This record gives sequence, C-alpha cells and structure tokens, in this order.
Amino acid sequence: MRTLSLLIGIAVVTTDLSAQSNPYASGEIQLRLRKLATLGSVLHIAAHPDDENTLLLSYFARERNLRTGYLSLTRGEGGQNLIGTEQGALMGLIRTQELLAARRIDGAQQFFTRATDFGFSKTADETLGEWGRERVLADIVWVIRRFRPDIIFLRFSGTPRDGHGQHQASAILAREAFDAAADPARFPEQLGQVKPHRARRLFFNLFNFSAEMEKENRAQTGTLQIDAGGYNALLGLSYGEIEGRSRSRHASQAMGWPERKGARIEYLRLIAGETAAKDPLESIDTSWNRVANGAPVAKLIDQAMMAFDPTHPDRILPQLTALRPLIAAAGDDVATGKLQELDELITTCAGLWLDASAARPTATAGSTLPVNLEIVKRLPAGVTLVSASIRGIASATARLANKDLPTNERLTETVSVTIPGEAPLSQPFWLRQPMDGTLYGIADRTNIGPPENEPELSAEFRFRAGYTEFTVIRPVLHRYVDNARGELTRALAIVPPVAVEFPDSTLLFPDAKPREIAVTVKANQPNMSGNLALQGAAGWGIEPASRPYSLAKENEQVTLRFRLTPPAQNGTVTLKALAGGMETHGTRVISYPHIPPITFFPEATAKLVRSDIKVLTKKVGYVMGAGDQIPDALQQLGIDVTLLSDDDLGAADLSRFEAVVLGVRAYNTRPALRANRQRLLDFMTAGGTLVVQYNVVEGFGPRAATNALDAIGPYPLTVGRGRVTVEDSPVALTDHPVLRAPNPVTKADFDGWVQERGLYFADKYDARYSSLFSTQDPGEDFLPGGMLVSKYGKGAYVFTGYSWFRQLPAGVPGAYRIFANLLSAAQTFGK
Repeated sequence: MRTLSLLIGIAVVTTDLSAQSNPYASGEIQLRLRKLATLGSVLHIAAHPDDENTLLLSYFARERNLRTGYLSLTRGEGGQNLIGTEQGALMGLIRTQELLAARRIDGAQQFFTRATDFGFSKTADETLGEWGRERVLADIVWVIRRFRPDIIFLRFSGTPRDGHGQHQASAILAREAFDAAADPARFPEQLGQVKPHRARRLFFNLFNFSAEMEKENRAQTGTLQIDAGGYNALLGLSYGEIEGRSRSRHASQAMGWPERKGARIEYLRLIAGETAAKDPLESIDTSWNRVANGAPVAKLIDQAMMAFDPTHPDRILPQLTALRPLIAAAGDDVATGKLQELDELITTCAGLWLDASAARPTATAGSTLPVNLEIVKRLPAGVTLVSASIRGIASATARLANKDLPTNERLTETVSVTIPGEAPLSQPFWLRQPMDGTLYGIADRTNIGPPENEPELSAEFRFRAGYTEFTVIRPVLHRYVDNARGELTRALAIVPPVAVEFPDSTLLFPDAKPREIAVTVKANQPNMSGNLALQGAAGWGIEPASRPYSLAKENEQVTLRFRLTPPAQNGTVTLKALAGGMETHGTRVISYPHIPPITFFPEATAKLVRSDIKVLTKKVGYVMGAGDQIPDALQQLGIDVTLLSDDDLGAADLSRFEAVVLGVRAYNTRPALRANRQRLLDFMTAGGTLVVQYNVVEGFGPRAATNALDAIGPYPLTVGRGRVTVEDSPVALTDHPVLRAPNPVTKADFDGWVQERGLYFADKYDARYSSLFSTQDPGEDFLPGGMLVSKYGKGAYVFTGYSWFRQLPAGVPGAYRIFANLLSAAQTFGK
C-alpha cells in the first residue's frame, strides 16, 4: 500500500473568482453571444493538474465556442512544491486553485474524480491497483454522463510511453469509460440521476513537444491536424498566448510558459467512435437545430449579433429577454444549461454591477454577519429590481424590492445574516470523510466532479427587463483593499469559535528529557473563555493537565505552555487539545498572489515521536530552495539552524557552522549557489560538511534549458531522472563510517517512510564518491546514486536524492537518525 501524507484533519474554503463576474468588455460579449449560439461540447481527460493541453482547451472554448471541460483524475497531491512548504492535501488545495485560475483564462470548466496523486508511479498496473480500477472508472463514467460531451480527447496514450503510471492509467480508464458511459448495464446505480451517454468520438492528442515528434506526427495517416494557434481579434490574443497565460498559473510546479504566436498544429488520432476526415466535430450539429423548437432561438441570437453595438450593448436587451422563455421551454438538458449564460449576458448588456460583500472574511456558528448588497446599473437600460435575498447556510431578505434602477447610481443595503448554531466549518467535501485507501471518501455522488464547495452564502438578485424576469447569483465574499495589490476578495469561511495551534504537527523527542511546548489559543469571536486540556498521550507526562484562557476580543490570542515528559521507550502517540472538553481545530491561511487565499482548519492534534537520536552537529546553515520544513525538523533535534540569504552565501562567515545544508531544488532556484561555488568548496576544505538535497533536471518542451547542475558537487556528478517510488522498497546498506555514528543505521531505519524513497538520483559520478546505500523499485535494478558522500579537504560532501523533505516533517524516526549522521559526515568520515 502506497502511503501519502494527506493531512486529512483539515477543512478549507476558497472561491472560484469567475463567480464574481460582472459586465464583460464588448469583445467578450460578442464571444458570449457566439457561445450562446453553440451547443457542442468537448471533454479533455488526463491525470493531474498541469497535464492538460491548455492550447486545445483555449481553442475549443474560445474559437469553437464549445462547452469545454477538463477532467483531472487527481488534485496533484503528490506533486513537488516550487513555491512553498505545503505537501499532501495542502498541495492538492493549491493545485486545485491553480487549475481554477487556469480555467478562468482559457474558458474551460474543471472536474475531478475521487482519486489522489499518491506519488510517482512507474506502471499503470500499480496505479490501478492502488486506486481500484472500477471505482475510478465509475467516477469517470459519472462525469461523462453528467457533462455529456460530443467528443472526448485524451492527453495520454495508455502505454509506457506516457511515463508516469497515473498518466497511463488515465488513458486506459478513459478508453473504458467511453463505452461504459453509454452502457446502461455499467454502473446502473447512477441512472437515477443521469442517463447513459455515447460521445461521438474519442481521440488521443498526440505528443508534440519536439521537432522529432512533429515529424513523426505528420507522417501518421488517419490523424486530424488542427491549427490551434489562431488569433482572436475580439480578445486581442492568439490561443498560444492564452495557453501561455493559462499554463503559467501552475506556479507550484514551475510551469511558467511562453505566450507563443503564429500557427500551432495539434494532432488528434481517432481511438473510437465515428470516423472524421478533416474536423473533430465533423457531422456533429452544434447549432440550435439539434434541439426541438430550436430554430426560433437561433434566429433571435442571430438578430442580437447583427444588432449588437459595442458602445451600446443595452440595445440588444429586447432580443435577449425574448430568448429566455424560448430557451426555458426547450426542455433539453443542454439548452437548459444555456439559461445561466443568457442571464449573465442580459446582466452584462444592461450594465449591471452586482456585489454581496461580507463585513469580515470569517464567521462563527451562531454569530451575526452584516452583508452589504450593492447594485449599479451603468447603462441606460430599463431594468427593475424585483427582489434581493441571501441564501445558503442561512437566509435573509433585503428591503430593496420592486424598484426601477437609476442609471449609474449605487443602490446599497446592508442585510444582517444570522449563521445557524449548527453550521459546520467550511470543510471541503473531499475531506469531510476519512480516506478510502488512495481515494477521497466522498459519500454524496453529486460531489464527484465539482472542483470545490459551493459558497457558504450567496446573494440572489431577481430583475425584470420588459416583461421578462431573470435571476443572477453572486457569492457572498469579503471585499477588501490590500495596500500593495489593490482591491481583492476572499471567500467567506465558517470558522471555530476558538482556534488552537500546536507549534508543529509532529513533535520529536530525541531523548527522555522533558520539554516545554507552547500552544496558541486564538478567539474567532469575542468573549471566549474556558480551559484547554491536552489528552491522549498515554505514558507521557503532561504538566499541568489543563490551563485556563480568557479572550475578550476577536482575533485576540494567548500562548499556553505545557511541560511534556516523554517515556524512556521509543514510540509514537497522538496528542489532542480539548477546549471545554471538545475537540478543536486551528485556523490557517495559504496565501499566494496567483490564487485566492485558502483558509483551512487543521485538527488540534500533534504527533509525538519518542526516538533515541544522537546529534554531533550543533550549528547548521540552511539554504532554502523551493521550500521545505527541514529547518523546523532539525531544530527539534536541538540544532541551531540559521537560514542563509544570497548575501550570506557571498559574504558571511560560514566557518561558524559545522554543516551547511542546501534545501530541495536549491540549485534550481538560487543562482547565488553557482556564483559562490568556491566559497562552498572552501567551507568543506576547512572541515565543514555540505549536504545537497535533490534538484530537478531542468528542461521541458519550449522551456528547455541547459542543465544548471553541472557544478553541483566537488567532483564530476550527473543528476539523472532515476527515482524509487515505492516507499517500503528494500534498501542495501554499505559498511561506511557515516552509517556507524553517531547513530548506527540499520534497515529498520527505513521503516514507516511515506510516499517514496527518493527522486532525481545521480546516474553518473566520480569514483571519489561512495554510495552509502541503494534501493530499488519492484522488478528494477538497485540504484546506488541517491546517497553519495566524499571526503573533501578536512570536510565532507553529501549528495542525497532521498526525500527527507517528506520523511522528517512526517516524523519518521529512522529518517531523523540518518540525517543526523549526514550532518556530521566530516566528523565521522574515516573513523
């Protein structure tokens, strides 16, 4: 069983900023009119965030005006993080928002299954075994039956050429789902909510990442060629430019992408379904003719297009409002989905700005929340506000009603909303239940597919234009001004009355000495008092058993100190914080400029690890790379850790450290390391230990660059792509002094590892390096290049591709013992 640390005791709330949409620019209105006239749909399927072909998504959504979706089987939880320290479920939260940010640019919709990215997999069989083939297949079928695409295209082939086993599995399952979705005998339990659906065609989008691939694709017969690089004059962008902007949203994966211009040929090879000679939607009617009584709808849309004046979009309101009863009467599921598009178009062409802003970004159960409703009709259209109300976990009705809207005047009202006393925390649906193996435990099938929760509260505005009523929904958000970034919004989150935080999710005790820990208690509403107790740590001493707290103001916090005495014997327990006898949560926010803030609520628990670990090294300089939590982990060993800046690398006295450690992907992110290579060599010459963790071999597609790792070691060393993905793979140890002291390393120290052994091992290295241990994935050779040491001057050099950045925060005792030995390599080498 593959183990992935998913931090399941959390809750989260975010918002898709597309829900804040207000009047489009005139070019966008024209595109929306074209989209309203188009009923076709296309679904793209792959395994992870950043697997998707954003060029084709942009082309189908923005040029062909098709309802376009991307089904990512996972949320990318097992990915590496270039921008911070988040891992597991938190990584999945970030990558979910990156996908939504990308979709807001390329115009597609986003979907997911229950599957998680449990880490790199080398075979489809391993992936399908971990996920459960039929369970994920059922999810894909469900999404197809709900989305009802005309065509489906896959990013991967389902063969070993795809590389990652999850890539292969995504294509294998999608091929099966193409037929299964149409078969009423497959997954009949879904048919009470959806109908069987047969997509017309299934394509494989051929890889096209190099001139050699391009040549190979052109030579294939029976493959459709699409120039997806066209220019959209209404947007002022090519689809290659949209692709670059969309793909660059995947910042956590270092996916910055060029905005390319000119022709871009994409290749689609038919896998199943009807043949097509020139176009993937050949013979598929994407007009309103596919709907009974659709001809009058198409005629009115044509009239609106012809009458559209970009400086006076309100002049087509008669055509748009006349469309509403016709579309509502069509009785077709696809047509019905056009009503929301139409209502947004009417809203835009009337110049309506609609907003529902909460007075604060958080609320607690039982509290009262002021919500400011704002309406501005910025064009001279005849529109009447019929009513405005709040819906969701609470409801309220505004006094504003039956009012003709003046032009360009703000109409506001503050509505008081009482949050129900039983309102749960804003927990994402995919984390509400315990994990089901490597799948999220989602009880409600309707939550398979959607990317995130519905807003806790929404405002419903009902209007009348002429004789037609239409309804527009806006999420209740907190709108605020950041001094550096301007006006921003945050989703409303329901938070606990009191938030409790341990200093770390894992607390390591390397000996039996007692230690004081500081627990933070923060009030999310005024006048909170009680007692905080620590429980659950059998065999551990806790003094005192509880401490009182009294917090008069919202956001006030206090630090409570407890003395923990570990037992003599090694072991692991879970410590819980109880407030008023009840289990509690913390409140944290993940914030990056390219995505909305993510508020989440980790359970107020800490993993206590008691393990005998000896440390010789007392002072360490740490060069942070992409971001990891190793400095905090080393401090738990009693080590004094100093984070080194680029200036420190160039000028600081490094001799005050016994070891300098380079964080994950440091050479990929810190050019100062190459500039100060000689200072690092001098540090080792004088007797210091330099520990270099994994770095990525750079270069992919149009971003290909010269490998910057040529000077990563004191002697020749080439970083490859070798990795061992099974976390409990066998390990072969050598008899080396670094493995003898200060902690005798045995195979037992490799027990309990999570997700993987390591990645980006060295594949070539000078004879002056010694391999400390090697490991292998099933059916493969042992890889010795993941753990290399060498003597250099009076000091030592350590290269390690093993995933300490996962193991130490997870509290793996053996990983701590080995890493403590690596830090003191210069002291033990040769003994």
